[in-house]
Amino acid sequence: MTDLLWKIDGAPLSASRRRLWAEFLALYVAAPAALAALIAQVPLFAAIIGTSLLGLALLAITPGFRWRELVDFSGLKGQGRLILGFSLIAAAFLSLMVLWLAPDQLLAMPRQNPRLWIAILMLYPWFSVLGQEILYRTLFFRRYGALLPNDATRILINAAVFAFAHILFQSWVPVAITFAAGLIFGWAYLRAWSFPLVFVLHWIGGGLVFTLGLGRFFYHGAVGG
Repeated sequence: MTDLLWKIDGAPLSASRRRLWAEFLALYVAAPAALAALIAQVPLFAAIIGTSLLGLALLAITPGFRWRELVDFSGLKGQGRLILGFSLIAAAFLSLMVLWLAPDQLLAMPRQNPRLWIAILMLYPWFSVLGQEILYRTLFFRRYGALLPNDATRILINAAVFAFAHILFQSWVPVAITFAAGLIFGWAYLRAWSFPLVFVLHWIGGGLVFTLGLGRFFYHGAVGG
């Protein structure tokens, strides 16, 4: 798994490691914290686009990265069982959460506003999933993965920072869901080194969130409401 990681100077306090840790903390800790504090003043999609562009710029200067990785669909081959299994488990898990937290919202959007539901399913991956997966999977593992000692730690930290990015919604629900999802997405990425694979998994997971009735927890317009 680790053969695709950027090999950096192993010295604990090397200049390259200090610079990478500074980038990491700014991008995955300071920036989400600032966005959470300023969510009322900063358009969420503008922040996503901005950080996505920054992620692309950092990928461009990451040794060993090739742009074709983002459109290499060969990583999807043989992943049908993984995608199906994830879909079934995610659907069951999220359904139970809806029944626990908001039973009146079960399938509310497809029943009450099917046009909005279809629009979200079609637009959400391109305006949200794409940028998040570039930043939290490809950039994280390709540029900063070598800072961490092993794959288990990489997956755990990846899930943690992915969940931390969702504190802006001011609810434990999106944080818990994205932490669990982050563990799966991180594992899947390291398993296949495939951006299209995690893009598809994230699209399915997000689609299920809005379909089954948890979308209001991921709606930044409801923050503070």
